Amino acid sequence: MYNVVDYLEESLKKCKDKIAIIEEDQKITYNELALFSKKIGSYIGAFIFNEPVIIFMDKGIEALTSFLGVIYGGSYYTLINPELPLTRINNIKETLNSKIVITNDEYYDLAKIYFSDLEIKNINDLKNEEINEEILKDCYKRHIDTDPLYVNFTSGSTGIPKGVVISHRSVIDFINIFTNLFNFQENDIIANQAPFDFDVSVKDIYSSLKVGATLVIVPKKYFSNPALLLDYLCDNQVTTLTWAVSALCLITTFHGLDYKVPNTINKILFSGEVMPLKHLKIWMEHLPNAMYVNLYGPTEITCNCLYHIIDNKKEYDKIPIGKPFPNERVFLLDNNNNLIKGKNTTGEVCVTGTCLGLGYFHNEEQTNKHFMQNPSNANYLENIYRTGDLAYLNDDNDFVFMGRIDYQIKYLGHRIELEEIEKAIMDIEEVSRCCCLFDEEKARLYAFYIGDIEKSDLHHTLKEVLPTFMIPTKIIKTDELPLTKNGKIDRQKLKEVVE
Repeated sequence: MYNVVDYLEESLKKCKDKIAIIEEDQKITYNELALFSKKIGSYIGAFIFNEPVIIFMDKGIEALTSFLGVIYGGSYYTLINPELPLTRINNIKETLNSKIVITNDEYYDLAKIYFSDLEIKNINDLKNEEINEEILKDCYKRHIDTDPLYVNFTSGSTGIPKGVVISHRSVIDFINIFTNLFNFQENDIIANQAPFDFDVSVKDIYSSLKVGATLVIVPKKYFSNPALLLDYLCDNQVTTLTWAVSALCLITTFHGLDYKVPNTINKILFSGEVMPLKHLKIWMEHLPNAMYVNLYGPTEITCNCLYHIIDNKKEYDKIPIGKPFPNERVFLLDNNNNLIKGKNTTGEVCVTGTCLGLGYFHNEEQTNKHFMQNPSNANYLENIYRTGDLAYLNDDNDFVFMGRIDYQIKYLGHRIELEEIEKAIMDIEEVSRCCCLFDEEKARLYAFYIGDIEKSDLHHTLKEVLPTFMIPTKIIKTDELPLTKNGKIDRQKLKEVVE
C-alpha cells in the first residue's frame, strides 16, 4: 500500500453501504464518499498533479470529501479555516502558492474575495463532474508513497506560520501501527474533536478509513455546552475519543460526567498538553473499563512518536509520555549533541524513522534548523527531527516530559511560538516593548507590554491578526520590563509578578 486512498478502496469492498461519516443530521456512506471524491479527483487530476490545493471551509463531510478528492487527483491538501485572521490566511496562501481553492456554498463569496487570483471551485459543482477513470488511474500510477499528503501550518517564531509537509508513506506507516496497537475495529464509532487543520484529526480520519469505522464529527459549538456534547456522544454510541487534553478537561471541569456518562466509550487517547491527574481520575472513575492512552509527538513526526497506556492500578505522580511507537526511534541528545545513554538524565527529545515529515513547505532555513543529520551518527545518512522538548528516561524505560528548551508552548492543545505572539504585539505601532510568558501549571498565557495603547485596544487588535487560541489570557501594561545582566528581558522576574 502506498496511497491512503487504498484505505477507502479496501473499506468499500467490505462495507460500501455503511455510514462512513456523521455530521449532526448529515450522513454519508462509504460508497457515496468514494463517488463524490472521485468526481472531485477527476477535475483536480486534469488540472494539476502533485501540487497543493487549498480547502477553504469548516471541518465536516464536505471538507473530508474534498481531501480525498484531492488525493484521488494526485495532489495534496491544506485546510484553511475561514475563521482565521486575514493576515494569517494571506501568509499561508503566499507560502503555498497554490493554483486552486475548493470551498462550499457557505464560504464561496468570501473565497472570491480572499483568493481572487486563484481558481475557485465550489464542491457542489465538482460533485456534478463526470468521473474520468483514465485520469484517476493515471494519477494513481504516477503517485509514489513519498509524495505529500497534506501540509498543516503551525506557529512560526518569525511571525510567519510554518507548513509541515507529511507524506503518504508516513501516514500509512503510522496509522497501520496505531490502529493495530490500540485495537481499532470496524464497529468502532470515532468522535472527532480536533479541527481538520490540526494533526490530531489525522488519526480520526485515516483510522476510520483504514478499519471501516464510522467517523462522527463533533461540531465546535458543542464544546461550549458539555451537556449537549455528552448527549451527542451518547446518541451516536461513540466508542473512541482521540482528543486534546483541554477538550476532555472541559467536560470534567463542568462536572459533565455527573450529568451523563457515555458508557459505550472503550478507548480514550489524549495528547497536546500534560493531562492533569485529577481530571484523568474523574474520567477513570466514570469509565473504569476504558483504555486510557497518553500520546506525545509534534506535527513534524506524523501525529505521535511516544505512547503510554495508563495502568489503572498504579498511582501516578506524573504521567509518562511513554515508549516509542514501533518503527520509530526516539532518543535524547545533551547540550553538546551527544547521545544520552543512561536513565534519569534530561536531554532534548529527537526522533527518526519513516514518521518524519518532509520538512517545512518552501522554508529551507527552518527545515535545515529542525530536520538534520543525526549528530551522533557519522556512518550514514540518518535524518532526525529535533523537537525542542526536554525529557528523561525513567527506571521503567518510559520517557518523562520536562518542558521546552525554547519559548514554544503547548496551549489549548495547540503548539505555539511565543515569539509569534510577541511579533504581533510589536507590530502594533503604539507598542514599544513586549514579552509573553506561559504558566504551564495554571495554563495561562500572559503578555507584558510598554506602550501608548490601552489593554482593551491591544486585545482587539490582536484578535484581527491571531487565532483565538493565541490571544493572551491576561494582558499587563507596565512602565518597564526588567532586564538580566546581559541585557535580555528577565522572564523570571516577570513570572514572579503573576504568581
